[in-house]
Amino acid sequence: MDSRDVDRAVAEMVRVLTPHASRDWRARAGSLDWSCWTTAAHVAHDLLAYAGQVAAGAGDGYLPYDLVVRAGTPPRDVLGVVTACGRLLSGALSAAGPDARAWHWGPTDPGGFAALGVNETLMHTYDITQGLGIDWLPPGPLCAAVLARLFPDVPPGDPVQVLLWATGRVELDGRPRVTSWFMKAAIG
Repeated sequence: MDSRDVDRAVAEMVRVLTPHASRDWRARAGSLDWSCWTTAAHVAHDLLAYAGQVAAGAGDGYLPYDLVVRAGTPPRDVLGVVTACGRLLSGALSAAGPDARAWHWGPTDPGGFAALGVNETLMHTYDITQGLGIDWLPPGPLCAAVLARLFPDVPPGDPVQVLLWATGRVELDGRPRVTSWFMKAAIG
């Protein structure tokens, strides 16, 4: 996975949620304990955190900073922050060489950080759409790529449903909902 996948995921999030920016984003985001607004701000935070890791080549832990989206920021502007942070991650990934490594529970290559960013964006877009009552599923090709990179040991099946299952959002073919998971981004 690479910067183009991050760009596609963020563009999809903005495309599906922007028409609903005037709705009440204080609603609970799907099965999460967070509101839709908090979930969107969390996506921006994680995209920025991944960008920082890649840009710094941080090797043994997360850089000690956080993104704060000001309380009361309208959802449309929160989506603007997501877009900005997604572009920062894309830029960091594009600038990193294929041998670059940064820490995410071990040495992780740029492709791993791209997959992490795409997963975060798609799964939390799903959570927000559930909270706002929007009928939406993440794009199959991006889900398949995330599964191949981060969840190589999942059962076969429709990549959208399998990724939703692997991240604890749905049951899958009689398999109970997953309650904890580990993404295998580290390569070393």
